[in-house]
Amino acid sequence: MTIQKWAEDLAQVVNPSNIKINESLKIYTMTKLGGSADVLVLPETEEEAAAVIKYAHDHHVPMLMLGNGSNMVVRDGGVRGIVISFAKLDEIRREGDKIYAQSGALIKDVSRCAQASSLTGFEFACGIPGSVGGAMAMNAGAYGGEIKDIIIDCTVLTKEGERIVLSKEELELGYRKSIIAQKGYLVLSSNFQLAKGNQQDIDEKVADLTYQRESKQPLEYPSAGSVFKRPPGYFAGKLIQDSGLQGKGVGGAEVSTKHAGFIVNKGNATATDYIQTIEMVQRVVKEKFDVELELEVKIVGEDATN
Repeated sequence: MTIQKWAEDLAQVVNPSNIKINESLKIYTMTKLGGSADVLVLPETEEEAAAVIKYAHDHHVPMLMLGNGSNMVVRDGGVRGIVISFAKLDEIRREGDKIYAQSGALIKDVSRCAQASSLTGFEFACGIPGSVGGAMAMNAGAYGGEIKDIIIDCTVLTKEGERIVLSKEELELGYRKSIIAQKGYLVLSSNFQLAKGNQQDIDEKVADLTYQRESKQPLEYPSAGSVFKRPPGYFAGKLIQDSGLQGKGVGGAEVSTKHAGFIVNKGNATATDYIQTIEMVQRVVKEKFDVELELEVKIVGEDATN
């Protein structure tokens, strides 16, 4: 079955204008790196999303969920098969002291909705760049808060395109992990439980966290965010800093001089540069401190062929 055939078949269940062949993924990732997708699909409804997932499963077509591209590095050779993005599934709706959000909504926009509604509990996410789907899959957290603190339930699609609702307990949320990631589920929407708060307190907390993020993170350059998970008993950034790696890298990729936990694209990096810089950091930290740095970012796709 050819790429053209996949696109033609998918056009029966998705608006053809939302199906793109050989689409560069650089514009869809926060690192601004990577090759092209054979077919990129952006469903506009949950029914369309389920139909695409079922098609890929039934026809044995490889499929990758792109999300917001904030925690992913796409190799220079791109991705074979179907890449699906839920960016158009971005509804956010407040219902009393609860918020409903679809997978493609940005988690920081959900935090803003909570703030505007004088609801507290979501301030920690005001600067997290990912989507609700990605945040759910990795139990995103920052500044002492995590998704698991406020989640009620989550609606997901299985690999077969079946829709199921998972309770907080069934999600098995832990440090940067969940049943969603383990089972390869795709998030459709989530419900969050918040509490009525004092508007001034909420605004002050958001302002403080925003200042901390902007002053400490290299937001002026494309990056995948925090590259490594926190090793037990250590902080990844501190280990990297103490290894003397800030400002070092391969090609156009560099360990940030502002925050050692970030690797930035200085403007002309390739995905290969970025990945080799990751591997260099892992190697040096292992040599100096005998600590294995585990990736928080996901590396996908194929290497470029000469």
